Amino acid sequence: MYEKDPVKIFVVEDDPTYTKFLQYVLSLNPDFEVEYFNTGKDCINALNKRPSVITLDYSLPDMPGEAVLKEIKAFDPDINVIIVSAQEKIGTAVELLKAGAYDYISKDEDAKDRILNSINNARNKTSLIREIDRLKEEINTKYEFEKSIIGNSTALKKVFGLIEKSLNTNITVSITGETGTGKELVAKAIHYNSPRKKKRLVAVNIAAIPKELIESELFGHEKGAFTGAAARRIGKFEEAEGGTLFLDEIGEMDLNLQSKLLRVLQERELTRVGGNEVIKVDVRIIVATHRNLQEDVKNGKFREDLYYRLLGLPIHLPPLRERDKDVVLIAKYFLDQFANENKSKKYKITAEAQEKLLSYPFPGNIRELKSIIELAAVMSQDNQVNAEDITFSNTTRDSFMLKEMTLQQYMYHIIRNFLNKYDNNVLEVAQRLGIGKSSIYRYLKEMEEAGI
Repeated sequence: MYEKDPVKIFVVEDDPTYTKFLQYVLSLNPDFEVEYFNTGKDCINALNKRPSVITLDYSLPDMPGEAVLKEIKAFDPDINVIIVSAQEKIGTAVELLKAGAYDYISKDEDAKDRILNSINNARNKTSLIREIDRLKEEINTKYEFEKSIIGNSTALKKVFGLIEKSLNTNITVSITGETGTGKELVAKAIHYNSPRKKKRLVAVNIAAIPKELIESELFGHEKGAFTGAAARRIGKFEEAEGGTLFLDEIGEMDLNLQSKLLRVLQERELTRVGGNEVIKVDVRIIVATHRNLQEDVKNGKFREDLYYRLLGLPIHLPPLRERDKDVVLIAKYFLDQFANENKSKKYKITAEAQEKLLSYPFPGNIRELKSIIELAAVMSQDNQVNAEDITFSNTTRDSFMLKEMTLQQYMYHIIRNFLNKYDNNVLEVAQRLGIGKSSIYRYLKEMEEAGI
């Protein structure tokens, strides 16, 4: 299932009367964005606006229709050109179709319907081609999830095991974890390794959509269903038909809509806003949230029946501070990515810079790490990231003190922070903390052997 986007149309016609006729015909569809040209050269000069369809008068004053067609196809062979001509020569029509014209329409009493049908068919063809190309690209580039989700910590390996278990069934998956831990990446890994991978993965961030628009966004609407509904629009459920629908930040959904979502999930059918037609849907559901939905159920903020309907297979993503030395692996990945995007040579990260990263709790998780690493790459000299190139937010630097850890783990982080602050001067750190140098070495050794 694919969604139709507005179609940009060029009309190239030198006859004022026929131009008015086409203006009337094309105004019947509010999704058409139309520009009019009197000459072939004006049309060719405007091709950088990327029209999807061009209706082209065969007999223009400045150049013949076949010459204009040739120029259009040289610029972009995917533009659909519909020749509109007063001539009815079969030989001419055949030659133009061989040269790449999408259709050939005579200026007769049937022209109105034929033009509209031809434009809509061209539009459908373009949308379908784009959808196929997008799916091919997605399938070809994704997803060996153990390569796309970076890390080899014990906590992450548990996640890999749960992803593996989710692949060969349609069970709903509920992903939890702090903001920035990579919930959408896990949803993609599940979809693109499942039997549904040749269909669409459609992601919806519930928190990003005004609550009065979410119903229409999910279930679609009919023309005239509300002010501004100028045409029928399919919703995300229909768009994801046969594939996967990823509902991110599901905990932000309004209570009134929760009941409608529950019904769709139970019945596997929906009705568009303002419509009566019952539409069967076949989609796999993956949801994600950073909230504690059990607490929201207790507090009356989330429906208990919907909670259990969505629970399915729970996958909890560990925060970055609980993923051992994955921080360094991910940092190196982001540096390589940054180098590729900016066409520069690869970056190196010093041992001191790595230690500095390991000492920080990353309250913003992977999203924060990416931001920090990209800034460090910009600040670095000769593509080498040093400790001084890495800058943490002053407001979150010591936030690890708010996390639940053992006394040993607290001591380890405190020592690491002091070592970073005083340039790894063990004697000065020992004096400032009031402990012996041997205690510092012992804490570091014990924690690193434990994989902290």
